[in-house]
Amino acid sequence: MSFVAADQTRRQVVGVAELKVSARPGDLLVTYALGSCLGVAVWDPTVKVGGLLHCMLPSGSEHEELASRQPARFVDTGVVALFQEAYRLGARKERMLVKVAGGASVIQQGQADSFQIGKRNILALRKLLWKNGVFIHREDLGGHWPRTMSLDVGTGEVRIRCNGSEYVL
Repeated sequence: MSFVAADQTRRQVVGVAELKVSARPGDLLVTYALGSCLGVAVWDPTVKVGGLLHCMLPSGSEHEELASRQPARFVDTGVVALFQEAYRLGARKERMLVKVAGGASVIQQGQADSFQIGKRNILALRKLLWKNGVFIHREDLGGHWPRTMSLDVGTGEVRIRCNGSEYVL
């Protein structure tokens, strides 16, 4: 399946610091430019509910007002919001498949990555999921290239486009 849906009206772009959840099998959720950001896809195969999050930073605890207005900006608040929206449409935690991508270090060659946002995002995600008994089923994390990630809500297929290649995650 290509990133271009046959019916363009069913394609939903998930922007930076956004999340979308759908129960429409024809929907294709897509997010672009996952550098140090994380893309988190969840899918419940029983009720065919899927969601995609594009989060930027590990923790909203130092930015409570911003995290309450834009929970998808942060890993800790965004993942919680993603799961809650999926539950609202009938998904259940024990059935959900979780696939993640991003967390790269996309700085210019020869420069130091002193903030290590990608690594910190990955660590925050793993810690949050572990604490809540949720496992990552597939991942494409780290490296030095930005990624595009899509989720087909009807099939649960997650595709990654990175550095000229496209593959199923």
